[in-house]
Amino acid sequence: MSQYAHMEKTYIYSFAFLLSVSSLISCKSNKNATSEKTGLAYNRQENGGFQVNNKFRRGPGPGLVEIEGGVFVMSGSAINIPGEELGNYNHKRETTVSSFYMDETEVSNTNWLEYLNWIRRTDPTNYEYYYNELPDTLVWRRPLSYNEPYVDNYLRHPAYQDYPVVGVSWEQAQRYCAWRTDIVNESLLREQGYMASYKDVNGTGKGKPAATTTARPTGPFTTDLYLNGQYDDKGKRAMKDLSPTAAAAGATAPKGGVTRNVRLEDGILKQPYRLPTEAEWEYAALGLIGNTEYENISNNKIYPWDGLGISSAKSKTRGLILANFKRTKGDYMGVGGSLNDKGSITVPVRNYVPNDFGLYNMAGNVNEWVADVYRTNTFDAADALNPYRGNYYQDKKVADAVTGKLEKDKYNRPIMTAAVSAKKQTWAEKQAAANAPAATANTYADQRGYRDRANELYGEITLVSDKSRVYKGGSWDDQALWMNPATRRFLQQDESTADIGFRCAMTMLGASEIRTQGKPQFKPKQQKPFNAKKR
Repeated sequence: MSQYAHMEKTYIYSFAFLLSVSSLISCKSNKNATSEKTGLAYNRQENGGFQVNNKFRRGPGPGLVEIEGGVFVMSGSAINIPGEELGNYNHKRETTVSSFYMDETEVSNTNWLEYLNWIRRTDPTNYEYYYNELPDTLVWRRPLSYNEPYVDNYLRHPAYQDYPVVGVSWEQAQRYCAWRTDIVNESLLREQGYMASYKDVNGTGKGKPAATTTARPTGPFTTDLYLNGQYDDKGKRAMKDLSPTAAAAGATAPKGGVTRNVRLEDGILKQPYRLPTEAEWEYAALGLIGNTEYENISNNKIYPWDGLGISSAKSKTRGLILANFKRTKGDYMGVGGSLNDKGSITVPVRNYVPNDFGLYNMAGNVNEWVADVYRTNTFDAADALNPYRGNYYQDKKVADAVTGKLEKDKYNRPIMTAAVSAKKQTWAEKQAAANAPAATANTYADQRGYRDRANELYGEITLVSDKSRVYKGGSWDDQALWMNPATRRFLQQDESTADIGFRCAMTMLGASEIRTQGKPQFKPKQQKPFNAKKR
C-alpha cells in the first residue's frame, strides 16, 4: 500500500481549519513590487528572477490560537506558604515574552493514535518505531490501587478519545511536535496544489497519478529536506521559477514553464510545532490580557481565572469547580449525585471554561511538559526577553558540500550535529573544518548549564541533571496549590507518569501586535518608486 494511502480522509478535519485561513496567505507575489534601493522590479525574469512575496499575511497552524506577548512578572502569581519548598517557584523577575501560538487544548488520545496510525501505515515493518512511540500505559498501575482498567483502555477505548494523552515522555512529545510539523506542511502543500494532491499520489484522482510523472522520495515528507530541494514533487499550482537558469531550460520545460519547490521566502510553510518554553507557558496560563487596559493590569491572578476562589460564581454554574483537581487528599470529584469537577481521573480536553486567551485546562486535568531544562533559579540568571534554559545548538549535517545535499537518517529526517562555532566562520575556516577529523565534544553547543552557579553538583549529588525537564499546571491528582501557573516541578525527559501530558506551541514571526484595529498607529510615508525613464 502507498505510504500516502487514505491520508486525504485522515486530514479532513485538520484541513477544514487550514483552508479557512488560507485566505490569509497570498500565494502570488506582487508583480509591480520594486526595490527601493536599486529601482529594479521584483518578480521579473528579465531582472534576474528575484522573487518577493509582499502580500504575506500570517495565520496559525491547525489547533493553535494567537497569544499576544508582553511583559509580566515571572512567578508573580506565587502563593507564599510558610515552610514551602523553594524549588516550587522561580526567582521573581520582570520578563517579556514575544507573541506566539499555542494549542487551544492538550494533545488528546485521538491525536496520539493518529500519530501511531501514521507510523503503522507508512512504515508497517518497523515495529521498533511504533513501539518507541507507544505511551507507557503501565503508568496507571499503583501497588495499592485497582487501576488495571485504565492500563488496558485509557489510550484506545472511544470512551477516552477526547481525554489528554498521558504516559508520554518529554522526548516522545518532542518527536510528536516534529511529526506534526511535517504532516501539516505536507498537507498544506498538497491541499493548495504546490505538490501533487493526495488523490493523485494515491492514484485515486481524475488525473494521472503523480508517481508516474515526477520523482518520488524514498521516505516520508520532511520540511527541512523539502526546503533543501531534496523532495521533487510538483503540483498543478507549483510556484513558477523565474531564475535565469529556469529561463534557459524553458524550451524543454513542461507546459506552463519551469516550476520549483516552495521556499521559506514565500511565507507559505508553517513554523515548527514545538513545546512551549516555561515563560511562554506561564504567561499564556495567566491570561492577564483580560485584566489589562492601557498597559494597566487591573488585578493579578493566582489561577488562570479571576479571583482567589476555585469555584464558579455565575448563577447557572455557581459552586462548580473550575478545573479538574482533588480538593483534599481523598476527594477527587465530589459527592455522588452532585459531582463537582466531574472527573475521578482526567476529563475531556475541552472541559470547563477557557482562560482569556481561549486556552482550555491551563490549570488541572494534566500537568504539561515545557521545553526547559530544570534549575531551581533559572530566571535569576536568564535573559529578560524570552527566557529559556535548554539550548543545545545543532547544525544539519551536509552530505555533499558541492550540492548542499543534507544527510538523512532511516526516518528521512536530517541528521543533526553539534554546532561548531558561535559565529559565522570564514570560508577558509569552514573548508578546514569540513576536511578535519570529526570533533569529539563541542562545549559551545551545549548551553544548558550556562551561568549555572552550582553546575558541578547537578547529576552528582542531586537528582537534577541536564535531562531534567520542567512540567507545570497541576493535574487531576494534585491539590489546588499546583494549579498556580508559577509552580514548577521536574522529571527526567525519558520518564512519564499518569498525570503529565502536553500541548504544542509555534513561534509567531513578524510584528508583535496581533490586532491593530482601533489602536493608535504611526503611519510611515511610503517612498515613491524610482522611475529611470524620468531621470
